[in-house]
Formats: sequence, C-alpha cells, structure tokens
Amino acid sequence: MPILVTRAPAKINLTLHVLGRRAGDGYHELESLVAFTGAGDTLSLTPGADLALTVSGPTAGPAGPLDDNLVIRAARHLAARRPGLRLGAFHLVKRLPVAAGIGGGSSDAAAALRLLGRSNGLDPADPVLLEAARATGADVPVCLDPRARMMRGAGETLGPVLDMAPLPAVLINPGVPVETAPVFRALGLAAGQRHRPEPHPAIPDGADGAAVLSLIRPARNDLEAPARGLAPVIDATLRALAAQAGCRLARMSGSGATVFGLFADRRSAVLAARHIRADHPGWWVKPTLLR
Repeated sequence: MPILVTRAPAKINLTLHVLGRRAGDGYHELESLVAFTGAGDTLSLTPGADLALTVSGPTAGPAGPLDDNLVIRAARHLAARRPGLRLGAFHLVKRLPVAAGIGGGSSDAAAALRLLGRSNGLDPADPVLLEAARATGADVPVCLDPRARMMRGAGETLGPVLDMAPLPAVLINPGVPVETAPVFRALGLAAGQRHRPEPHPAIPDGADGAAVLSLIRPARNDLEAPARGLAPVIDATLRALAAQAGCRLARMSGSGATVFGLFADRRSAVLAARHIRADHPGWWVKPTLLR
C-alpha cells in the first residue's frame, strides 16, 4: 500500500469560556468556538505490522519522547478498540510550536487516527475513531474533522460544522512554552465551583466575517488572564498585534502563549506579519486564514 499523507492544522480558540469545574471528574467545563488554520504539521503513514514514529522539522526538538507522543498514544487507543488493526510507521514533520495553545499535538493525534482509518478502510464517521480520540486527549475529537465548530464540556461534545467565511488572521508565538495544567490551576477553581456561566453567543451557520467578528468581540478567553500572569510576554504579543493597521481583534488562543489577530483582509494580515517579523525576528509569526 502506498504511503498515506495528511495535514495536521493548528487549532485556534476564537473564544474560550470556562463555565466552571465539574464536581465528578474535576475537569473544567468549557464553551469554545474553534477554527483551523492553513499552518500545520504534516503526518505520513507507511502501513505495516509494527507501530513506529520518527519526527523531523523545525520544532521536532521540543516534541518530547517518541513513545509518549500523542500520535503513538492515539494509535494504541484505536488498536485496543479494533483488534487486528493494521498499524505502520508514522513520520511527523513538526512545524507548529509546542505547548502553544494551538492544539499541535492533538491535531497530530487526530491526523494519525484519520490515516489509520484510511489504511484500514474505516468510515470517517466510524464511532471507534471518536472513541479513540476522546481517550487520547480533550482536544483530539475536535481535530478529527478540522473545521470550525463549537466545542463544549471537556472537549467531548462537538457542535455541527459551521460554514463560516474564512477569517484573515496573524498568529504569533513568542517562543515561550506554556503548559496547560498550570494555567488552569492559576484560574483557581475548586471542583464543583462555577465560574462565568453566561451563555456563549450563538454563531449561525454561514456567517460572514463581519458577523462572526461582531458576535465574538464581546466574548473572551477566560484563560488569558492566568496565562499572562505566568508568561507576561503574552502582553507584548497582544500589543504588537493590536498596533497593526487593519487589526480588528487580538486575543490569546487556548492556554497560550500563541495569540491571534483578526484582520480586515488578507493583504492587511500579510503586511502585519511582515512588520511584526521585522520587529521581533525571534517570534513565530504566520499570516493565515481561519476556517
């Protein structure tokens, strides 16, 4: 069978409301409008009997031990649920920053499940893929079909795909990894405690860019404040975006430290990225479309 290849795009939390912390399992209950970018990693699979992973690319170094990589963990979860599953050798080209709040590892894991599904003739809607995704990590289910939608609960509840107009954007990561767990701890919620349970704005299917922006502008990312306390450089990245011509909204994604700016048009986003790179050559800066 030929080598199978797929992209693992970055996930951006356009909004991230923390409703509270569940009493039963201690997970934080979220509502988040998620979109995906043109920037991402690339994963390939050479089908075979044995499971293996190699990693290359500009951010391969911080990707962590291969045996604990989410690609391997996802494959093992799927194999445990589908006896006789044909596995194989994965190769991951890692371009996204690690521990960056853009779901890089989760998107890689979802890409592994998609490739194993194709290799084994599984229907993309086969429930076993979603089961394996949920077992692998909270953000993996939404990355299985990387298109804009609402994500709720601890990531296990997915809304329908939203046919939103593409949003011109610039992503910035200042090169400072921010682990998710300390950010949630800094939020300071006890099990069973409610946080800010105001309803999330409803995003209609087919909304154009102006409508999406007007709806999400009064929304928020509740992890932004605790993340900024742990990584003050996030303030500098937000200021750099907000100062650019055509920037309509600057906000942090996920638990940080990546931030995004939404722009009036693609040209404005490209020019803004060029200016920010010139001023901050050590930052990871990408103009893209969110969809």
